[in-house]
Amino acid sequence: MVLIKIKRLRENAIIPSYASIGDAGMDFYSCENYLIQPTERRLVSTGLALEFPLGYELQLRPRSGLALKRGISLVNSPATIDAGYRGEIGIILINHGQEDFLVSPGDKIAQGVLSRVERADFVEVSELEESVRGEGGFGSSGGHSALG
Repeated sequence: MVLIKIKRLRENAIIPSYASIGDAGMDFYSCENYLIQPTERRLVSTGLALEFPLGYELQLRPRSGLALKRGISLVNSPATIDAGYRGEIGIILINHGQEDFLVSPGDKIAQGVLSRVERADFVEVSELEESVRGEGGFGSSGGHSALG
């Protein structure tokens, strides 16, 4: 278990929680009212600030039920909260649906997954090793009839 310190910035902020044992994602909640019209995006307040150890990130992701049933997603998914960030956790929701979407205090709006991260060192070279895939990308591996 990794200890996450949490600070309520607003009295009605709800501490994230796991809905079921074994869930990878913890639920994050809105602490304000918002109306998000179709194609609109809004920064939704959680009223929380976090502290967790270096070597981790918190990824914020859409809730699958909201995505399927209402077309609600996160603009920058997954969003990364870095270990050194101490400001309020805000979640950028977008309404891909065809109807207005109301967010109320206490509504689950996203899920967060705590993940280990590795830092990389870069070494400039003049050549890269050959691979089976090579430079193929953007659908080069097929798998869908629209890709040919």
